[in-house]
Amino acid sequence: MSQYILYKNARLLDPDSRLDMMGELLTHKGLIQEIGANITPPSGAEIIDCMGHCLCPGLIDMRVFVGIPGADYKDTIENTGEAAVMGGVTTVCVQPVTDPIIDDMARVEFLENRAKKAKITFIPFPAITKQLEGMEMTEIGLMSRSGVKAFTDGNKSVANPALMLRVLKYASMFDALIVQHLAVPELSDNGCMNAGALATRLGLSGVPTAAETIMLERDIRLLKNSPSRYHAAQITCQDSIDVLVAAKRDKVNITAGVAVPHFSLNEYAIEDYRTFARLSPPLRSENDRLAVIEGLKNGAIDVIVSGHDPEDPENKRVPYQLAETGVIGLETMLSVSLELYHNDHIPLLDILAKMTCNPARILGLESGVLKVGAPADLCIFDLNVPYQINPDNMASLTKNTPFDGRPTQGRVIRTVVGDTTVFEYSK
Repeated sequence: MSQYILYKNARLLDPDSRLDMMGELLTHKGLIQEIGANITPPSGAEIIDCMGHCLCPGLIDMRVFVGIPGADYKDTIENTGEAAVMGGVTTVCVQPVTDPIIDDMARVEFLENRAKKAKITFIPFPAITKQLEGMEMTEIGLMSRSGVKAFTDGNKSVANPALMLRVLKYASMFDALIVQHLAVPELSDNGCMNAGALATRLGLSGVPTAAETIMLERDIRLLKNSPSRYHAAQITCQDSIDVLVAAKRDKVNITAGVAVPHFSLNEYAIEDYRTFARLSPPLRSENDRLAVIEGLKNGAIDVIVSGHDPEDPENKRVPYQLAETGVIGLETMLSVSLELYHNDHIPLLDILAKMTCNPARILGLESGVLKVGAPADLCIFDLNVPYQINPDNMASLTKNTPFDGRPTQGRVIRTVVGDTTVFEYSK
């Protein structure tokens, strides 16, 4: 931590300032000290040759489920940290869906203390409602004063509109971010895949896109009566994107995210009843997938998340309709997202912004940027190297990835957290 480190021969990429240049970056005591074309390092500085590879801020993942507390067999804090750094992720936002539920300050502190053993930064998102039951608000004010940045009910929606309005108004007093999973329970609870012709052919119950869009429209109406900050956790369909675009045009204080599978896969990924592709919300039609890509391109969607949600084989290797939802994704978030660049859909800086400066801005973090004084959380990646995703090479205890065998282009070479290299790729 006391040594100067110079990263030379790097393609410096900072989405926040739109920097894209070959140059050098100097760090010291966990912070970025200098950025430029030709930096003269102090005597004794460590020199790391990036060999022309890309260097960007460490990635920030706003939607990660962990097994601690209550389900160590799925993933531990240490395991999650290992998976994150292999994917260039230096900060993860942890969902409250644990046992017990993270719904008070004592449990937030428990997770924070356990996370001190990890190589990365863990940011707990405690529950909006007690026990995720959607009945009674948690101590949002108390936890906000203690440093909590955002609240969510994880993979459940706050369905009661009167309660949601109270939550939004109360949260606005503390500038707390409310993160909502979009699913009308009556339309989604009994479904296991996207509603449509494929669901009919497979004999599976469907979840219509209306389940998402109706909840989004309702919450936007409530936001017009409250100055609260609101984040739609996952957008998956054309109708929701249309609603988002209109809301942003009307200056509603809303941001939105999308999980990697929802722009890289469509409903046909489960055609053989493949439970590793069962998500909540479900994979949508090809038209919706393309609409999501357009939403990322035009700025309607602000953030890309992994949606990392480990599930053990016993919960996945069962009949499709009985399988638990969730996929792992920390290790594949960047590499699969880079397909948007390689396929000429979205410029590279715009893709990286949705995993660095955008989530940092939404959460009020100092990380996510390359600038003097910012934390030296860095991701160095080879933009062009091809490889095939293999779950056997992943750090996650569970292997429920929907990308098994998928060819990709782009691999993380080195991950740095506060000056310390926490991952370095070795063949």
